Amino acid sequence: MSKEKAIVTMSWKTTAKDGQGNIIWVDEGDNLIVEEGLNYLLSNDIPSATLYIGLTDSAPTPASGDTMASHAGWTEVTDYDEAARQAWGQGAASAGVTVNATSATFTNVVGTVGGGFLSTVATKGGSTGDLFSVKASNEGDRIMVAPNTLDFTVSLSVASA
Repeated sequence: MSKEKAIVTMSWKTTAKDGQGNIIWVDEGDNLIVEEGLNYLLSNDIPSATLYIGLTDSAPTPASGDTMASHAGWTEVTDYDEAARQAWGQGAASAGVTVNATSATFTNVVGTVGGGFLSTVATKGGSTGDLFSVKASNEGDRIMVAPNTLDFTVSLSVASA
């Protein structure tokens, strides 16, 4: 009997811009979908759900057992203008890939940012809900100052293996 296998990956693109909209740096790469995120994926209709992007502090060390209530390897950065984490805004799926229809933007970010995460709850600094994934920056920690912005484009792919 043959078994069909699927590979699920999530990729992030982070673009930092200065106050005039000039690109300062770009970070791209795959991230860790934690166990709680995989369970969420299997138990929920992702297209009808809303996931929210948050920022991690310096040198995050994601672990597969991380949850929103317990993640010893990182803390959330909350020093930005928006009142809540930014919605992922998932677009339509095509060829096994879905990506946010418009990038999620954080304005006037201040402090050291080392990556990002996806959660089912929009509450900035909150510890409830499910943690879906965590991304440590491939480029390392970045010091952000106002009026810098961060734009995130996140894609979720499912492919036969």
